[in-house]
Amino acid sequence: MREAAFVKQNKEKWIAFEKAINLGSKTDPDELADGYIQLTNDLAYAQTYYAESKTLLYLNALASQAHQKIYKNKKESRNRILDFWGHEFPLFFRQYHKTLGISFLIFIVAVAIGSISALNDSTFVRLILGDAYVNETLNNIANGDPTAIYKSGSEIGSFLGITINNIRVAFLAFAFGVITSIGTAYILFSNGVMLGAFITFFYTQGVFFEANKQIWLHGTIEISVIIVAGCAGLIMGNSILFPKTYSRRVSFMKGAKDGLKVVVSTLPFFIIAGFIEGFITRYSNMPNWLAFTIIWSSLTLIVFYYLIYPILLHKIHAEKIHRAQDQP
Repeated sequence: MREAAFVKQNKEKWIAFEKAINLGSKTDPDELADGYIQLTNDLAYAQTYYAESKTLLYLNALASQAHQKIYKNKKESRNRILDFWGHEFPLFFRQYHKTLGISFLIFIVAVAIGSISALNDSTFVRLILGDAYVNETLNNIANGDPTAIYKSGSEIGSFLGITINNIRVAFLAFAFGVITSIGTAYILFSNGVMLGAFITFFYTQGVFFEANKQIWLHGTIEISVIIVAGCAGLIMGNSILFPKTYSRRVSFMKGAKDGLKVVVSTLPFFIIAGFIEGFITRYSNMPNWLAFTIIWSSLTLIVFYYLIYPILLHKIHAEKIHRAQDQP
């Protein structure tokens, strides 16, 4: 995009934000917080394509002015990595909660389809999971240990292999967004169908509780962040389908960058899930209270980090901007 077109497309938004900061406008604090996030996105774009331009100087000055008013009493973090996961990403991710909801809906519908299919067609599970896996699991069930498959291999080997595979699935869900959201929806749908068939298989064998107690030890985080990775792919895919006021190329570049941020945020959680599956899930004789404590703690962690914390951080950010408006 030419610089003149970039300025024409966004100047009214920048001017409105500048007035809100300088003149104590009574604009909704939430809108101001969104405006600040959009401004920093535009600044990053200008830094890439309009180096040493007047536009870049203006945006840099405006962002610095806003940041100084909002965070004038805050010391800059020296740890960029911790700042990304602790502040930058959650604040950024708030804008994509609706997209996360769509990703979740696609996955849940697929789980339901997989479950219903497995209940009504005894051959469906073999089609989805493969004969070798089904036969081995049936033997494990007959031997009184439905999840014995998680005990195979060394702990460290299992941890590394599982973590790498889960990260591969996450990046695959993101990468398929390059063929629009349909590609990512396919990855979410296929994984959802597989999960539905997998869980229902244990139900039909009469070991639903015993199996799920172990599976969801690691599965709570693993499945949740696959849905988050699907959200990343939908962000990129939607940027192609719905460019809004941007050119399709610029919209795609922004969507790819935003989606990559989201998928990168999942890496620590995949490591946690891999650790649980490699070192903890194999202990099928653990007390029920301990298993469900781990499951609910995992669910609480995911819900807090991706849903509750971004909302709280966004409100705090909006309040800081609101207070900054009334200061000289």
